[in-house]
Amino acid sequence: MFNNIDFANPGYFWLFLLIPALTAWYWWKHKGNFAKMTISGLDNLKGAPVSLRQRFIHLPFALKMLVTGLLIVAIARPQTSSKREDVSVEGIDIMMALDVSSSMLAQDLKPNRLEASKKVAMDFAKGRPNDRMGLVVFSGEAFTQCPLTTDHTVLSSLFRNVKSGMIEDGTAIGDGLATAVSRLKDSKAISKVIILLTDGVSNMGALDASSAAEIAKMYGIRVYTIGVGTMGTAPYPVQTPFGTQMQQMEVKIDEPLLKQVAALTDGRYFRATSNKKLQEIYQAIDELEKSKIDVTVFSKKGEEFHIWAIAAALLFLLLLILKYTWLKTLP
Repeated sequence: MFNNIDFANPGYFWLFLLIPALTAWYWWKHKGNFAKMTISGLDNLKGAPVSLRQRFIHLPFALKMLVTGLLIVAIARPQTSSKREDVSVEGIDIMMALDVSSSMLAQDLKPNRLEASKKVAMDFAKGRPNDRMGLVVFSGEAFTQCPLTTDHTVLSSLFRNVKSGMIEDGTAIGDGLATAVSRLKDSKAISKVIILLTDGVSNMGALDASSAAEIAKMYGIRVYTIGVGTMGTAPYPVQTPFGTQMQQMEVKIDEPLLKQVAALTDGRYFRATSNKKLQEIYQAIDELEKSKIDVTVFSKKGEEFHIWAIAAALLFLLLLILKYTWLKTLP
């Protein structure tokens, strides 16, 4: 009966403990509830027939307990579920490598490059629930903020905690890429992807980006690179004796290096000069990688509590009829 049935509120099953408790109370209450009379002997009563009504004297209580049980099942909300999922490949593992250097605070994207990049990346992750995703942050050094996971709620939470200045300043593109590669190299996914976003020129790190790209290629990892920043100059907050002031700073992005990394790994290079352009880039990557996985999910739930509620109502009606007709008792 309960095959393929789930319960929306299974905690209500604790109410079944009331039934043995009520049964014990009923037995205790009625164990001495018989009329007494003094007679000289029982010989004359031997063989006296027991009426059918006497045999069913406890039927109303049994019906009450049955009605209670049916109502408990009804409020636990039994639901039938049917689900079909066809997956033609193992899926895609995606590591996002995000530059968090101080230059990411420039405000040519709104409210700044870092916050705009975080928001678009989180929206991208929400749109791919079947993929494992992770996050590497880098500036002067690199570390894994979130390993590969299908729990995109955790990923979004860790994305929100990312801020400029959380690690040594600088731009170590090679280290950021290598850290992402190390998280993907042992993956068994049919497609392994790194989305690397930066706004500068590599000036720090133990490994150059070209060497890291060669390693990515060796493990079959495709790298999409994004250079974020407008053309020319961008407003950048600078601390002065008079407080924070905006100054125009030249935008320098090592586009030849980013194009080389993308080309070497069979990826693509994109330039994000605005919030809208950045969104379009992630949409393009989403389309490029969507062909690598074919997932069809069908899920449907049906409420089944009404069957139990109707059965409880019918038995309660029977109880009332018996109680006030054939099994009626006098006070």
